[in-house]
Amino acid sequence: MVMDPRLTSDLTPELKDIVMEIESHAKNLGLDFFPTIFEMVDYQQMSEIAAYGGFPTRYPHWRFGMEYERIAKSYEYGLSLIYEMVINNDPCYAYLLRSNSLVDQKTVIAHVYGHCDFFKNNYCFSHTNRKTLDEMANHGSRVRRYIEEIGHDEVESFIDICLSLENLIDQHGPHIRREYKPKDKDNYDESLISPDKLPVPKLPSLRGYMEGYINPESYLKEQQAKVILEKEKEKKFPESPVRDVLKFLLDYAPLSSWQRDVLAIVREEAYYFAPQGQTKIMNEGWAVYWHSKILTQLVLKDSEVIDYCDHYAGVVQMSGQRLNPYKLGVELMRHIEKRWDRGQYGLEYTLCDDPLVRKNWNKSANKGMEKIFEVRKFHNDITFIDEFLDEDFCEEAKLFTWVQDRRSGQAIIHDRDFKTIKRELLDTMTNFGHPLIDVIDGNFRNRGELLLRHRHQGKDLKIDWAVETLKNIQKVWNRPVNIATVIESENKIIHFDGSEPRIEKGIQFE
Repeated sequence: MVMDPRLTSDLTPELKDIVMEIESHAKNLGLDFFPTIFEMVDYQQMSEIAAYGGFPTRYPHWRFGMEYERIAKSYEYGLSLIYEMVINNDPCYAYLLRSNSLVDQKTVIAHVYGHCDFFKNNYCFSHTNRKTLDEMANHGSRVRRYIEEIGHDEVESFIDICLSLENLIDQHGPHIRREYKPKDKDNYDESLISPDKLPVPKLPSLRGYMEGYINPESYLKEQQAKVILEKEKEKKFPESPVRDVLKFLLDYAPLSSWQRDVLAIVREEAYYFAPQGQTKIMNEGWAVYWHSKILTQLVLKDSEVIDYCDHYAGVVQMSGQRLNPYKLGVELMRHIEKRWDRGQYGLEYTLCDDPLVRKNWNKSANKGMEKIFEVRKFHNDITFIDEFLDEDFCEEAKLFTWVQDRRSGQAIIHDRDFKTIKRELLDTMTNFGHPLIDVIDGNFRNRGELLLRHRHQGKDLKIDWAVETLKNIQKVWNRPVNIATVIESENKIIHFDGSEPRIEKGIQFE
């Protein structure tokens, strides 16, 4: 096998050989990925790239500098270390830390190929722009041009507003067609509206035979057109709720051309990063599964096993207060593989309620590898957890929920109930743990106000956060904005018109 010289950069001959070996093993095991370019960087360069979200070039903004300081300080104080970074792109770009040991480099390279396979084949990433590396550079050029033309402070302030709203997207939108048709005052179809359902005002007529003279047909048609137009004015838009709030603002907010472009940039990048949030547990679990399999079975020398195991233990260690996506992801992948190898699926197995029989169940189906490749392709974290995290796994993994003791401040185990654990896990993953917000009306109260709706689902909004978000939306919409929610079990509307926010009586939605 001859390595394409374009697919490596600044690698030592030894590392190039390792890349070739691991890539060959990965392909032989069934992984399918875009060509992968490895770049060798020092920790300062790695920190800069990490601050930019994995990209060497982004638009200028203070938050990237702040993130760089956080990452650099964390490294200097020995709190964290970034071993690798990989970008969903075609070709994929991966960064190797120059100071890594040879065993760590082997681990990282194999881990990267697991990620690259996941990026290419998981459905969540199927609509992402595979040339985002170039697109990010284009975004940076456009924003820098606006800074030169408009002024740094004004552009940066507007970017601040946009970034505070970047989670108000429809994360499933790329995979679902949600069409909405706003009102059009100039074009309406009178034939679709029955005249008997829209009463037409007539002039009073004391005698029936005078009706045709007092209310001629031409006059009635004119009045009918006015009634239809009034109904159209009163009709709210959009006709159905819109989850993608940023798209609605792009379409209807009174923005200048540069503001509209900046908001579009923030929205486009939010959609690029959304699948990574949707598949964090699966993606990391898949990469750990494959780097572990490739290294322990095919690549590591006997003298390297101890060092590898020490590194692996650090990657998958669990904290009592924080879920480790690497650990949960890889263990659940192995649980699925084991179940399908032993035939622990189907109606017969599901209906079996004898723990001992379930534990010893083995039909020698040997479909584990086929199943995990299927899971990798069609699932995201929510469906992954919902379908495959069962009571047996929960018991084996010793999962629990925790709370903070108010007296001691210590974290204590709250519950080991399987249903409670699974529900809390799914709650934290739904919409990345953010509130579900829809646009309900762009002409609320017939005054051009914007009405949003919070899908309550048993959890109140944080009022101070909601108010700050409304303030930024109001700066974009340039009219009063409202959000309907539930506060202390009562329907309420939080209203902001540019002065002081207030809470009003709410609306009952169907």
